[in-house]
Amino acid sequence: MSASLSELIAGSFRIYHEGSIVKGRILEIKPQVVLVDIGYKSEGAIPHSEFEDEDIQVGDEIEVLLERLENDEGMVVLSKEKAAHKQNWDKIYRVFLDGGLVKGKVKSVVKGGLMVNVGVEAFLPGSQIDIIPPKDLNEYVGKVYEFKIVKVNDERKNIVLSRREVIEAERAEQRQSFLGSVAPGDMVEGVVKNITDFGVFVDLNGMDGLLHITDMTWGRLNHPSEMVSIGQKLNVQILEVNREKERVSLGLKQMQNNPWESIEARYPVGQKVSGLITKLVAYGAFVEVEEGVEGLIHVSELSWTKRIARPSDVLQVGQKVEAQVLGINKEERKISLGVRQLEGNPWDDIEGRFPLGALMKGKVRNLTAYGAFVELEEGIDGMIHVSDLSWTRKINHPSEILKKGQEVEATILEIDKANQRISLGIKQMETDPWSEIDNRFKVGDLVKGRVAKIASFGAFVELEDDIDGLVHISQLSEDHVAKVKDVLNVGDEVEARVIKVDKVERRIGLSIKAVNYDEESLKKESQAFDSLRPTTDLVGLEQAFKFATEEYRPGQG
Repeated sequence: MSASLSELIAGSFRIYHEGSIVKGRILEIKPQVVLVDIGYKSEGAIPHSEFEDEDIQVGDEIEVLLERLENDEGMVVLSKEKAAHKQNWDKIYRVFLDGGLVKGKVKSVVKGGLMVNVGVEAFLPGSQIDIIPPKDLNEYVGKVYEFKIVKVNDERKNIVLSRREVIEAERAEQRQSFLGSVAPGDMVEGVVKNITDFGVFVDLNGMDGLLHITDMTWGRLNHPSEMVSIGQKLNVQILEVNREKERVSLGLKQMQNNPWESIEARYPVGQKVSGLITKLVAYGAFVEVEEGVEGLIHVSELSWTKRIARPSDVLQVGQKVEAQVLGINKEERKISLGVRQLEGNPWDDIEGRFPLGALMKGKVRNLTAYGAFVELEEGIDGMIHVSDLSWTRKINHPSEILKKGQEVEATILEIDKANQRISLGIKQMETDPWSEIDNRFKVGDLVKGRVAKIASFGAFVELEDDIDGLVHISQLSEDHVAKVKDVLNVGDEVEARVIKVDKVERRIGLSIKAVNYDEESLKKESQAFDSLRPTTDLVGLEQAFKFATEEYRPGQG
């Protein structure tokens, strides 16, 4: 009885503070409330919902928060949830002061981040979820993580968490551990974390290593994404470790033999090789002859005769081709290849197929200011120079007598095998009329012709066989003539007397005023014609066009 009495006395002197956590015993469990005795003059009622997840029985001892000693009904106001919340808050605050970590379960996605239950409700900002900002926050809901408490507001009961700082701290520890355990030459496994133009960042269990594009393959690589993708596992070799700057350089190609080491022995000049076209550019095609080894077929090495403007006109990426090794530069890792060398060069026996003096037929492929190109066979052109079109006519442009696509006949004048050029001539198929001019035109002959061209110093008259004679302005009339146009027009039919034949200068002098002269008078005019100098007064046929005031064009009447 004495012990019971002492307990009653102790209980009666217990001091109860509102807001404090006290121990109580469950007296009765009702559908709506649970009655709890804390040793005070009256018991308290706690809503049954606060015990939802717990298996409770009458007589169990629990901790509750004493909110009020007496309500309007004279009962003690208690809360089990608030007691737990206060205990958790105090615990969280101590962890915050100690700089420790706390475990929590992600409850939901809210604006700006996540809500986490760490015993009390806490906020995890989106920027503090991970090192790399997550795309979908919902994937975190329901999962348990460790967090660092970065901010506590005791008055507002706000808590801000960070998972990122926990990860960064772990990675820093992992980095130090990694840097202390590896050395150049070691093989390690990692995961591709990021891809840039200059290389790949590989996650080596918390440590980022750089795999530079030049260390990825012995072959040509335009961009790292051609070889790897984000999330891919890679076995790489440690090339360099900088512990002070926490940098690691990695290599992929170093784990394979350098294919360029014995390149000359495997691909001697002249050897025939086959490979796949990997890239087409304006100047040629790249061909992979083995893994890590590419050669270049320059556009000029595709054909002996075909005019190929772009490699893409005749080749495509992925196509298998055969070629011949033309040269190797081991230091620059370059192989020159040729396709045309696998066929005979049509210029090797060009003289046999196109002997000098032979008559050849072909179509005019192109016209330029200096001549016409005639296709003799596919890829083989001959050129007719403008001066080899006619013995007698002064031709300014080959278009005056030739058209593109026209079939012509010409004779082989010259072959330049080294420069792959063939010279052709049309006028050489006929006899030069000036070689026998003495037999056709003599001083004193009366001739007829058409005015073909007018110049300041006279008029050119077209005689038979396209030979031109010149009527000097002084030979137009007995009267003084100021301008040739005052007397003659292009296309006029005229009669004139030959007063000079110059075989060397290829010049025939004519006189209209001397048509009715006697022999003596004609002789005087011929002497007067000889006294004229080849200046602006009189020029050779080759120079006359420089001083022409009116051009003659074919078809002009």
